[in-house]
Amino acid sequence: MEKKNIDWENLGFGYIQTDKRYVSNYKDGKWDEGALTDDANITMNECAGVLQYAQTVFEGMKAYTTEDGRIVTFRPDLNAARMVDSAKRLEMPVFPEDRFVDAVVQTVKANAAYVPPYGSGATLYIRPYMFGINPVIGVKPADEYQFRVFTTPVGPYFKGGAKPITICVSDFDRAAPHGTGHIKAGLNYAMSLHAIVTAHANGFDENMYLDSATRTKVEETGGANFIFVTKDNKIVTPHSNTILPSITRRSIMYVAEHYLGLEVEERDVYFDEVKDFAECGLCGTAAVISPVGKVVDHGKEICFPSGMEKMGPVTQKLYDTLTGIQMGHIEAPEGWLKVIR
Repeated sequence: MEKKNIDWENLGFGYIQTDKRYVSNYKDGKWDEGALTDDANITMNECAGVLQYAQTVFEGMKAYTTEDGRIVTFRPDLNAARMVDSAKRLEMPVFPEDRFVDAVVQTVKANAAYVPPYGSGATLYIRPYMFGINPVIGVKPADEYQFRVFTTPVGPYFKGGAKPITICVSDFDRAAPHGTGHIKAGLNYAMSLHAIVTAHANGFDENMYLDSATRTKVEETGGANFIFVTKDNKIVTPHSNTILPSITRRSIMYVAEHYLGLEVEERDVYFDEVKDFAECGLCGTAAVISPVGKVVDHGKEICFPSGMEKMGPVTQKLYDTLTGIQMGHIEAPEGWLKVIR
């Protein structure tokens, strides 16, 4: 198979239209068979439910070329299961998990020429999503929905290496108790836009959101979970019912315990103890782990011993091991890699 003529080494993290995408429609209480299409455009009524009341959920994952030339995706079954939870919370019909995985496989296969070669630092980003498409003017769930999957080749999230970032404690709340913080709904990301623009305007890379009930506990950023490393190399991640259950974070915790022999703990993390950690990182699909060098709380700086020049040593081991699994040169746990071709 001949690859597209793309400068893989210099790809940014942006949208490039590929050849095929998957579409399935829900009408009269059932999903149709679904199919691949060339058309990247969506036609809908001006009163579509997604436009009026933000009834939309999505997922994000990547396809990789492994060291031995296979094309694989990373734990798509967990993305499928998470979308089920998201759909139920927004009163949307569930797209079956087996069909979700099959749709991802079909879409990646159809765009295999866009999967970057091994060693380029680039990957194929995969975006499954679902939305209410029929006209809805009263505040209620839509009756008809569309599920789609598109792909786009992207470069590494960090150009020139993962330099530690500086984040600020946000004055805004990300999610309310018993709200939608635990699902991957578009509305959660819409509300984070003002907060991240404000952070950037003030010279920070990201926000640290605290729990909205007491504002004493660390939750997450606008699009990533936190991991912390104690001075005796224990991996700690915040527990909360209002943060998104990150697949990358769950995988990192498994790698820490079963590959690196580290102690792991998911618990309440109080902001007062952040100053006592040795390392900090943000974990998610795009960057795997983004190292944090400094947290600023309204002018008061908390600087991690790992510094501002490079990832801390434990974070680096976690990053190298997980990406090694994804790229095929470290043996993966059973079921973690879905082989496309």
